[in-house]
Amino acid sequence: MKRILVVEDNPVNMELTVDLLESFGYYVIQAIDGFEALEKVTERKVDLILLDIQLPKMDGMEVLSKLKSDLQTKDIPVVALTAHSMRGDEERFIEAGCSGYISKPIDIHYFRNTIRSHLGETVPL
Repeated sequence: MKRILVVEDNPVNMELTVDLLESFGYYVIQAIDGFEALEKVTERKVDLILLDIQLPKMDGMEVLSKLKSDLQTKDIPVVALTAHSMRGDEERFIEAGCSGYISKPIDIHYFRNTIRSHLGETVPL
């Protein structure tokens, strides 16, 4: 079973994301801030990280930088999961090291296909 770390500080968004991922058959690990995310990703192997960019204490861009500069975690795909939906945000997150981008509110079909794609699973046409 694929393991996905969700880093999200909003309880409603966390619940929705976890419910969706579990309904798709994934094992979900939760972190409510960047420090907890960095701790959890070193404790156990994860196949994908969904990272909110606006986090308390340490923002998502700093978390991303730390993940990509660590030999243990640099190859884990990180998908930005954010309400940042301004023109150019997706490109900025990709340039910073994200593998992909999902904007909120979540489009369930796009969300599922994006997750599958980043996990190397077949994405239906």
